[in-house]
Amino acid sequence: MLRIKKLDIFVIKSFILLFIGTTFICLFIFMMQFLWKRVDDMVGKGLDLIVLAKFFYYSALALWPTSAPLAVLLASLMTFGNFGERFELTAMKAAGIPLTKVMRPLIIFTMFIAALSFYFQNVTGPNAQLKLYTLIYSMTQASPELDIPESSFYQLGEGRDGVKYNLYVRKKDKKTGMLYNLMIYNFSDGFENAHIIVADSGKLESTADKEHLYLHLYSGEQFENLRQQNATSQNVPYRRESFVSKHTLINFDTNFSMQDGSFLTVNPEFKGLAKLHHDIDSLNVRYDSIGRGYYDDAMKRAYVATPMTRFDSLQMEKAILTRLDMDSLLATSSRTTLEKVYSEAKRKVNMTSSDLSIKSLTMKDGNNLIRRHWVETNKKFTLSLACIIFFFIGAPLGAIIRKGGLGMPVVVSVIIFLIYYIINSMGERAAKNGSWEIWFGTWISTFVTAPLGIFFTYKATRDSAVFNADAYLAVIRKLLGIRTQRHLFKKEVIIEDPDYDRIDRDLDALCRECEDYMRQHRLDRLPNYIRLFTSNEKDSHIREVSDRVEALVEELGNSKDYQVLQLAGGYPVLSTDAHKSPFSNRWLNMLTGIVIPVGVFFYIRIWRFRLRLHKDLRQIIATSRNLQQRIRSEELH
Repeated sequence: MLRIKKLDIFVIKSFILLFIGTTFICLFIFMMQFLWKRVDDMVGKGLDLIVLAKFFYYSALALWPTSAPLAVLLASLMTFGNFGERFELTAMKAAGIPLTKVMRPLIIFTMFIAALSFYFQNVTGPNAQLKLYTLIYSMTQASPELDIPESSFYQLGEGRDGVKYNLYVRKKDKKTGMLYNLMIYNFSDGFENAHIIVADSGKLESTADKEHLYLHLYSGEQFENLRQQNATSQNVPYRRESFVSKHTLINFDTNFSMQDGSFLTVNPEFKGLAKLHHDIDSLNVRYDSIGRGYYDDAMKRAYVATPMTRFDSLQMEKAILTRLDMDSLLATSSRTTLEKVYSEAKRKVNMTSSDLSIKSLTMKDGNNLIRRHWVETNKKFTLSLACIIFFFIGAPLGAIIRKGGLGMPVVVSVIIFLIYYIINSMGERAAKNGSWEIWFGTWISTFVTAPLGIFFTYKATRDSAVFNADAYLAVIRKLLGIRTQRHLFKKEVIIEDPDYDRIDRDLDALCRECEDYMRQHRLDRLPNYIRLFTSNEKDSHIREVSDRVEALVEELGNSKDYQVLQLAGGYPVLSTDAHKSPFSNRWLNMLTGIVIPVGVFFYIRIWRFRLRLHKDLRQIIATSRNLQQRIRSEELH
C-alpha cells in the first residue's frame, strides 16, 4: 500500500513552491524574448488592452512547454541546494534515508509535469499558437504604413474600392517614416494593364478615422495605358505624367480586426500528434504520386524520336537489329544529318535539364515539408522527456554543490540549459534541411543530457566529490604520465628525530636492490611485444621499492638538517604498474595486442615508462649515496 510520509510531503511542498516561482520567472523570460521579436508588430498600432491580453495569454500557453524543463532544472537545483545548505540532507542521510528515497516523490511529480507538457504540446499548444500567430498577422494588417519592408514588394491588400496596390520601397527611414525610391502598381484594370507610379520619395500615413491611407509622393512619374492590351495588341498608346508632388487617398480600413488565419493551418507547429501523422501520410502519398508522374513523363520523353532525328529506314532497321550500334550508325550518316542530330540532342538535353531542375524544386519543397512534420512529431516527445532528464541533473547537482537561493543555482541552470538549447536548435535545423537524419537531429540534445543526468545521480548517491579539481588533475596526470614533485619543508615541532644509523643501513640495502633489479630486467632495452600482451603479472618488487622509498622520505622529513630535507625531496615518485602489461585481465591484454594500432600505442607507452623507471632507479641510487655522505658527516653526529 502506498503511503505518503511526512518527509515526502515536506519534500514535495518545498519543491512545488519553488517550481511555481521558477515557472513564472522562466515563462516571463521566454515571453519577453518573444515580445522583443514582435515589438515592431505592436508598437503604434493603437491596440487596446483586450488584444494585448490575448497576445500575452496565447504566448504563455504556447511557450510553457519550452520553459518547463528550465523551471524543473532550476527548482530541483534550488530545492536540494537548500537542503544541503541547511544540513537537512545531511540529517536525512544520518537517519538512514538515501538520496534516491528523498528524490522518489519528486520523480513522480516530475513525470506528471512531463505528461502535462506533452498534453500542452499536443492539444493546447497548437491551438494557442494558431490563435497567437493569427493575432500577430492581424496586427500587421493594422496601420500598414508602419510595417512596410525594405527592398521587397508589399501588398496593401484590397481596399473598399476594390483596388489592389503593390508597393516597393528601396529604403525606409524609421524615424521620420519617409520612403525612398518607390514603385506602386495599381491593378484596378487587371495585371496586364497595371498603372505604374515611380517616385523618388514619399510617405504613407493613416487618416484620423483609420479608414483611409494618405499617400504623399514627390518627384516622380506615372504610366497608364490609354486602352486595354491583350496578346494580339500592338503599339498600345499610353500616357506618361511627371509630377513634383502627388497626393492620393486610398480607401483602406486600418482599424484592428481579426483576420482569417486558416492559411496558417498548413504549418506543422500548429498541429497535434494525430494531425501530424495524418498529414505525413497524405504528403507521402501526394509527393510519391507526383514523383511517379515525373518519372513516367521522363521515360516517355526519353524514347520519343522527333522527325529531325529520324534516319532512313534501312539504317534504322540495321541499328535496331544490332542493338543500336551507334558507331556504325554515325559512320554511315552524312555531315548534315549529324549536325542536326547533335543540335537536336543538345536542345533536348538542355530542355530536359531545365525541366528536371524545376521539378526537383517541387520535390525538394515536399521533402522539406515532410521533414518539418517529422521534426515537430519528435519534438513533442523530446521536450517532455527533457523535464525528467533536467530533474535528474538538477536534484543531484543541488545535493553536491549544496548552495540554495538564486545565486549559484541560476548560473548553473542557465549554463546547462544554454548547452541543451544550442544543441537542440542545431540538431533541429540540421534535421529540417536534411543534413542529419531526423531521429538524430531531434534527439541529439537528449543523447547529450541523459548521460549527464546519470553521471550526476550516480555521483550524488555515492557522495562523490564531483567538483574536486585535485581528483581530476590526478587522473589527467596519470593518463599523461605526469607525476607530482616532492616538497619537504622543515617542521616547527619534531616529536622524534630520525635514526640515522639505521637509515644508513637501509640506504645500502635500497641501492643494492635497485641495482639487482636493473641488472635482471634490463629496462633500457625494447620490451618483448608478445610477452607484454600475453601476461597480466604485476611487479611486486617495484611496489616494495616504492614503499621503502616512501617510508624513508617520511622519516627523513623529521630531520632538522636542511640539506637532508633537500636531498630527500629529490627521490622520484615511482609508477609501479605503468611499465608492465596495460590491463590486469590477460584476455583484454591479448585483445589489445591483436588490434595493432591500439597495441602499438600501449607498447610505446609502456616502453616510455620502462625508460623512465630505469632513470628513476638510477636517481634513487644517486640520491641515496648523497644522503649517506651527509648522514656520515660530523655535523649530524
